Amino acid sequence: MSSTENLFATRFKSARLLNGFSLQDLADVLNVQGHSLTKQSLHRYEKGEVIPDSEITGWLSDALNVRPDFFTRTTHIEIGKVEYRKLKSLASKEDDRIIEQTREYLGRYLELEEILALPLIFKNPLQGFRAVREYKDVNDAAIQLRKKWNLGDDPIYNIVELLEDKHIKVVPLDADMGFDGLQTTVNKTIPVVAYNSRKIVKPDRIRFTLLHELAHLLLNFDDKLTDREEETLCHQFAGAMLLPERAILQELGKHRTRLYMQELGHIKTQYGISMQAIVMRAKVCGIINEHYAKQFFFIMSNNGWKVDEPVDYTGEEKSNRFDQLLLRALAEEQISMSKAAALKNQKLADFKKDFLMAF
Repeated sequence: MSSTENLFATRFKSARLLNGFSLQDLADVLNVQGHSLTKQSLHRYEKGEVIPDSEITGWLSDALNVRPDFFTRTTHIEIGKVEYRKLKSLASKEDDRIIEQTREYLGRYLELEEILALPLIFKNPLQGFRAVREYKDVNDAAIQLRKKWNLGDDPIYNIVELLEDKHIKVVPLDADMGFDGLQTTVNKTIPVVAYNSRKIVKPDRIRFTLLHELAHLLLNFDDKLTDREEETLCHQFAGAMLLPERAILQELGKHRTRLYMQELGHIKTQYGISMQAIVMRAKVCGIINEHYAKQFFFIMSNNGWKVDEPVDYTGEEKSNRFDQLLLRALAEEQISMSKAAALKNQKLADFKKDFLMAF
């Protein structure tokens, strides 16, 4: 098999998994679209025995919702061990789809950074921190990370932007509802955190999920911890990052026997942390006791507020870094308009429509 055949075969399989299709599923979609390709023919493409001509490549790209150049993209993406937060019932083909979505997004992102010759340097700011065993450890880790990143005790305006500024790639994934997030390393050096944008849509939940995954990424957990204990500590780290201990003590005081929804709402809108996470934070900081926390969650459940809390956080959780780099590459004539559209994963006409004001 030639390198060209091998590349097409690899990219073709990636596109199929990206859509969650079996070879028969893809054959069925093509037939509905009026193209007669058998499962056996598609199998030969995936094995690299045959490379389809440009017309059939166009059919495949339409059926798989990718641009034709997807099949010839050469940017190397090696995904390391993936740590999921998911339900056990998540189907294996959904695992594949999540991995391929991550690979596809990062392939375009890293290719753009290579074109601009940007350094891909990340150093764990918590490297050498002690093994995490209990709440005090994750709280101290959050304090140290905020200090390393010069955040003080102030609210963090945009978690996605912060992480990307620190050379941590953030990937929104359209996945099964049984999946929350993941963290991994790409090409052995580039850290990645991802979240399910179909399930996690509220900005306060996006923030908490990303910081939970960040804990998995940065911290060294004691081997004796159970999975559940580790998850709890990651939750506590996310809470400590969003609402530092000194900040919550300043907002609520050292001891309380009652909390008002209005004050929790005020803290939520200021710090971008859910009311439920604030109460958990107050409990672990010793401000309220276990009994009061249980009463609060009972009230939240009875009022249907566990998903839709009575106060919303309206902050924005996204980064414009990719688009900014894309426009920079265009302005500096390092890429053509057609290449820019391909990196944005859009048809040229759609790309021009969306970005026309920039020219």
